[in-house]
Amino acid sequence: MFGHDICLVSALLAAAGAVLPALLLLVVSRLLSWGGLIAALPALIHARLHGCGSSFHISRRENHGNVFKTHLLGKPLIRVTGAENIRKILLGEHTLVCTQWPQSTRIILGPNTLVNSVGDLHKRKRKILAKVFSRGALEAYLTHLQDVVKSEIAKWCAETGSVDVYTAAKSLTFRIAVRVLLGLHLEEQQITSLSKTFEQLMNNLFSLPIDTPISGLRKGIRAREILHSAMEKIIEEKLKKQQTSDYCDAFDYMLSSAKEDDYELTVQELKETAVELIFAAHSTTASASTSLILQLLRHPDVSERTRAELESEGLIGDVHGYCRSRCHGNVISEESDAAEKSTSEWTSAINKTMCFEAGDKEEGRRSRTHVPYLSLEKLNQLSYLDCVVREVLRFLPPVSGGYRTVLQTFELNGYQIPKGWSIMYSIRDTHETAEAYQNPELFDPDRFCADRNESKTDRFSYVPFGGGVRRCIGRELALIVLKTLAVELLATVDCTLATETYPRMQTVPIVHPVNGLHVFFNYRTHGVERNRRESTHI
Repeated sequence: MFGHDICLVSALLAAAGAVLPALLLLVVSRLLSWGGLIAALPALIHARLHGCGSSFHISRRENHGNVFKTHLLGKPLIRVTGAENIRKILLGEHTLVCTQWPQSTRIILGPNTLVNSVGDLHKRKRKILAKVFSRGALEAYLTHLQDVVKSEIAKWCAETGSVDVYTAAKSLTFRIAVRVLLGLHLEEQQITSLSKTFEQLMNNLFSLPIDTPISGLRKGIRAREILHSAMEKIIEEKLKKQQTSDYCDAFDYMLSSAKEDDYELTVQELKETAVELIFAAHSTTASASTSLILQLLRHPDVSERTRAELESEGLIGDVHGYCRSRCHGNVISEESDAAEKSTSEWTSAINKTMCFEAGDKEEGRRSRTHVPYLSLEKLNQLSYLDCVVREVLRFLPPVSGGYRTVLQTFELNGYQIPKGWSIMYSIRDTHETAEAYQNPELFDPDRFCADRNESKTDRFSYVPFGGGVRRCIGRELALIVLKTLAVELLATVDCTLATETYPRMQTVPIVHPVNGLHVFFNYRTHGVERNRRESTHI
């Protein structure tokens, strides 16, 4: 998620001839915008091959094993599955293999980012960024992060119709990145505008590397410059003076860490890193959030068991008592008092949702339950929730795999892999076929409970965050986002599937529901105890 490899073209591993139909789209280019066509061509190829991609790879794996040769646009590529094989690739970064990103991605994100760094430079940048995701930093983020989650859920519950969960989750993760990680204090209109700009950057991040006025690459560069401009003022202010706020954001932690390492970060480096942090925190965490909600809907027994754990840990409280305490000026906790300023926006957004009279006509759209401010210690005590989140990431890993370029010829599973060839390792296939898992085709959070913990026999059988020196540096923050979202939803909201059937999940380039996951969100208007719902309810 945060800083993890993106599987760009896993479906492209079918025979090169299958690309031809997509390339024929060029013939009708006069009917289309050239800029749009150029930007969309990789995605069009993905779409053309996606339908046959999975079955193709399964049949090849069954016939040839976990390591086999195929071609990507006419060039040799080795597709790899299996914990031992992935271990060698991920631990061989900088020596046997190196990360492979499309040229357009490297250009748009910029040369100073972590994904564009190799060797000693990568180690230094990773060391600086590590402080952004340290335990102290995560503890500081948590209250603000929870406020953003509460505010976004309030918007979902305020909708009279259904909510497209994937779209809503992307809005949530963008706001977490901008407000919590980067500490930008922006009006809602500015946030919405920047979100649209960022979507334009994402839509063109994997475009063809052709720089013309109407190309996807140029659109991505323009979007990047707008984002850089929005961040430049706050960065320059931080460089000029010492931290004056009690709250430290990612910029503060990066500057502090760089100073400790006798390294001076430039404004350009900070701007590029800021965009990279949004990029890393956005789509993959939104994908995982969507998958979490989908699985909770599909498995009401899991939802009920998780809710029971929340109740046993005192995380589902009576909102009336909470409101009375606030209305009489009582201090709820040190965290809530310290976060008073950060909660003002949330309070204004859901004030009517929280404190209300029993006879209020809007009662059906307001929650009777309240979640107190969380701490890392409290989240760590939720052992079953941890199992649920881990199983969601095993069952539907946001990223299907990653690409590497071979730096020197080496042996893998009895085969010689030549220097210069490309390797695509599959996270999804490894999770689905690892011998460590009993019935891997089933969604079963108990497989990660202490008495079973099926992944303990081989840690590379579970790699949703990758591994080695390129392992997702923000994995702990991603887990906190997922757990906080689950806690707030299960404690305060009833969710109902808005369609007759669950959507099919598409795995390229990020796991997401085809045509969206449409859900009705309503605040719970009943007490803490509730009967088990149908399978389309949380």
